[in-house]
Amino acid sequence: MTKTAFDPMEGIRSLPIFRGEVDVAPLAGGITNKNYRVIDGAAGYVVRFGEDIPVHGVMRFNELAAAEAAHAAGISPEVVFSTPGVMVTRFLPGRSLTPEDVRRPDMLPRIVDLVRRCHSEVARHIRGPVLAFWVFQVIRSYLATLEAEGCRIAARLPALRAAAEETEALVGPVSIVFGHNDLLAANLFDDGERLWLLDWDYAGLNSPLFDLANLASNNGFGPAEEEAMLAAYFGGEPGEAARRGFAAFKCASLLREALWSAVSETRSDIAFDYVAYTEDYLARFDAALAVLRGAG
Repeated sequence: MTKTAFDPMEGIRSLPIFRGEVDVAPLAGGITNKNYRVIDGAAGYVVRFGEDIPVHGVMRFNELAAAEAAHAAGISPEVVFSTPGVMVTRFLPGRSLTPEDVRRPDMLPRIVDLVRRCHSEVARHIRGPVLAFWVFQVIRSYLATLEAEGCRIAARLPALRAAAEETEALVGPVSIVFGHNDLLAANLFDDGERLWLLDWDYAGLNSPLFDLANLASNNGFGPAEEEAMLAAYFGGEPGEAARRGFAAFKCASLLREALWSAVSETRSDIAFDYVAYTEDYLARFDAALAVLRGAG
């Protein structure tokens, strides 16, 4: 029997929260999920389709718990409906940031404040189990998956594994907060008055240094932006241990993003150039690792 292709437009129109004929349009930019803007009367919504993705550690019960807690903390839009494979949130007017926006001297303190609020407030509103996001375990899982499949970058995997072990050893003891763990510029949203954090697929318990390293590595920070971010987050000069952990996590963040993309090359049906994305992040990882080794 031939499986009938899922029609997202029909799926959206059948959701019980909508009262009549709705205006539906796809939202561009997502590289993990498929998102749609829906206008129902005077109200606007975002409908997000996504099943569990075990190979990426994405579990929708965790995403939903994080999104609801982040709304309660005042940093993410309200979740108005959910059912397996679907989450509906309020539509926010405004725009997602770009890496250039994130690096602006007037914007960076606002982003750091948002990240700090995530770390200090979201966990207060979560009930029940949530996941941990330890980037080195994520990397180990990706490497095992890629090795088993005979992937395009197979020749590089042994060296990448050794580098991951090297950076993990440099992290040292960590404190634990509830982190976002996916601070791409597109997940930071400006409504013209305030900033919001979107997309909680990878949220979980983690070191606060990872979010800072993730923000820096995903948005092309130079030394000046990194210094400003660390000073703003810590309220002054960070200690040597924090600097070393930040540098190690920055390498791990870049490697994790590259391996995420390498795994997605053969799995995702989203129209996106994963091969180019993989190669870009591997090059950035190599550069960050060279700096880390030089500092050692």
